[in-house]
Amino acid sequence: MADDLHLVVGLGNPGPTYAGNRHNAGFMVADLLAERIGGRFKAHKGRADVVEGRLAGQRVIVAKPKCYMNESGGPVASLRDFFKVPVEQIVVVYDELDIPWGSLRLKKGGGDNGHNGLKSVTKSLGSNEYHRVRFGIGRPPGRQSPADFVLKDFSATERKELPYHVDRSADAVEALLTGTLEAAQNTFHVDGP
Repeated sequence: MADDLHLVVGLGNPGPTYAGNRHNAGFMVADLLAERIGGRFKAHKGRADVVEGRLAGQRVIVAKPKCYMNESGGPVASLRDFFKVPVEQIVVVYDELDIPWGSLRLKKGGGDNGHNGLKSVTKSLGSNEYHRVRFGIGRPPGRQSPADFVLKDFSATERKELPYHVDRSADAVEALLTGTLEAAQNTFHVDGP
């Protein structure tokens, strides 16, 4: 068992078509964490791109599944098994409709709230007891369907603020790696602009 090893997974959809979508907030945070590690993503046989290194003094693997969001669980379970990471030391970063834009929420366990990526991860891991960094994207305006909304790029106004929110989310991941969930929640559960 790799007691001191953490697995951080950013959820998103692969390829340039989806790169700027709200649904890819998790990938954006994973990219920044890879930068902080000073590493580059490399293909792993577990159907994910991974970077190994240290964050906040902790051994960590940062991963981006190479499949669509609703199939994310297979690669996450594969990486867990390969690196022997306990489920409590897995952190999943994803976009959350039910949290206002610019807000961040951290939690451990719970339901999937209709998020297909989480549904897949929970099913494949056989547990929901992993940590979550929930990147608030807010609800769609008017009658736009949530499915369309998450697959649209961030608005011009949101894009101006996006680097700040991605940076805060990456800081929240590091806080989870080094402290308690409660301490991280106390620091990061402040509402956005």
